[in-house]
Amino acid sequence: MGTLKKCDPTFYNARHFVTTSGVYDKSKRGPTAVTLLNAPNYDPTRDNRIRNTLVGTAIALVLLFILSMAGFVAGHGWLFSNLGYEHRVGTFFDALEAKDYAKAYGIYNADPTWQQHPQKYIDYPLSRFTDDWTTHSPVNGPIVNHHVDISRTDGSGTFGTGVIVAVRINGDHPIFMYVNRADKTMTWPAIHELKYKYNP
Repeated sequence: MGTLKKCDPTFYNARHFVTTSGVYDKSKRGPTAVTLLNAPNYDPTRDNRIRNTLVGTAIALVLLFILSMAGFVAGHGWLFSNLGYEHRVGTFFDALEAKDYAKAYGIYNADPTWQQHPQKYIDYPLSRFTDDWTTHSPVNGPIVNHHVDISRTDGSGTFGTGVIVAVRINGDHPIFMYVNRADKTMTWPAIHELKYKYNP
């Protein structure tokens, strides 16, 4: 065993001393095998892997931020999370344009099998619904065309309790549909109106 040297204070502890042949561990016999002569070779692969992981994580976070902001600015919710609700509203108006009021009624109530239990909707039957979207519609007549414009989250929480969808029907007549996040049912008119270029 080599001659014991006084250990540098920054590396000293109760078990280890530096010798001329290595680091001496009092809990073991003989010096450990870590010396300048037999230190492990530098492995660039490990450093590259760590660097690539850090770079990849940073890029993913930046993309996530960009997508979040892009969806909000474009009027489709954080991370475009409202697109599904916009599509649902669009499907509803497709059914109205096709005069398939039974289908539209099922979409409105989020119950495609409503005809198997019509008594559930005795307070708002299909006949009244049909009047509301024809004779007494927002344009006082049948819906012949539509365009879903934008949407906004409404209510509490990060993604809200519902989504307000702005739709232009029969030209440039804006209306606002409310879609409940919990059960996907719709309400018209929505509890709030959105301020955008078609509704100054």
